[in-house]
Amino acid sequence: MNDYPSQLKIGWIGTGVMGQSMAGHLLGAGHELTVMNRTPAKAQKLVDEGAKRVSTPSEAAEGNDVVFTMVGYPDDVREVYLGEDGILSRVQPDAIMVDLTTSSPELAAEIYSQAKAKNGSSIDAPVSGGDIGARNAALSIMVGGDQDAVERVMPLFEKMGKTIVHHGPAGAGQNCKMVNQILVAGTMVSVCESLIFAAKSGLDPTTVLKSVGGGAATSWTLVNLGPRIISGDDAPGFYVEHFLKDMRIALEQCERMNLQLPGLELCRELYQRLSELGHHRSGTQALIHALSSINELSWPPSTSNDPNNVADAS
Repeated sequence: MNDYPSQLKIGWIGTGVMGQSMAGHLLGAGHELTVMNRTPAKAQKLVDEGAKRVSTPSEAAEGNDVVFTMVGYPDDVREVYLGEDGILSRVQPDAIMVDLTTSSPELAAEIYSQAKAKNGSSIDAPVSGGDIGARNAALSIMVGGDQDAVERVMPLFEKMGKTIVHHGPAGAGQNCKMVNQILVAGTMVSVCESLIFAAKSGLDPTTVLKSVGGGAATSWTLVNLGPRIISGDDAPGFYVEHFLKDMRIALEQCERMNLQLPGLELCRELYQRLSELGHHRSGTQALIHALSSINELSWPPSTSNDPNNVADAS
């Protein structure tokens, strides 16, 4: 049974591209919110709406029923939870800690063990849906942890996402997110390659989307990010550098399981090329530039009905 009060005291660490919207949904639902971000300005909108700002993870944890984290890398997660001034240094007994970061399953299990030693609970709950899903409270949330803790925070998850699935013990949510990222990586490559092919063959990519977006080839990536790719909009819903991190974690897990995924390895190589082109802080849809570079073409294309409407970069 969920015996938590309807209005909770919540700590939130990480108010970036997605975290700000997600925390905002909880604040809008009437929960008392304490926020912390390494760049204070990124939390200002939430402060203006009534959140309290603090400067350390331990302060964000102190006195709160639930503490959410959404930071960049596993090293950040480790520092935020296990560092000298981390969450576990000051979290109250019976509090629930929820890491929304895409991180290592092994680290999720380690944090779980440390939380249990302090009579708390931790949940790994990475999300998918990007900035659009975060703004619309339509994320997919992949959960690992104890059933009772998951049930207690389920009403909070429901304020942020539409698909919330509990996959098993600590680390299971992170492993499911690796499945998600493998799918995303391969799909993004195929979307970008197909749009380059369309443009080079003389088709208008926007018109092509009307056809293929309604058939068997459709996908969330094609429908939501296809228009951004065509217009040359590289604004991040999810950073390239973070996606490279996710693929590295997935391939490390593959090595542990003695599993070979050559498609994923190719995707990482293409994204590494994209990063080297200066797009490490672009959105993942910027992959089109790596593929254009390989073909010595410029992007975005013109829309004229010309088989050479993707111009040679030279």
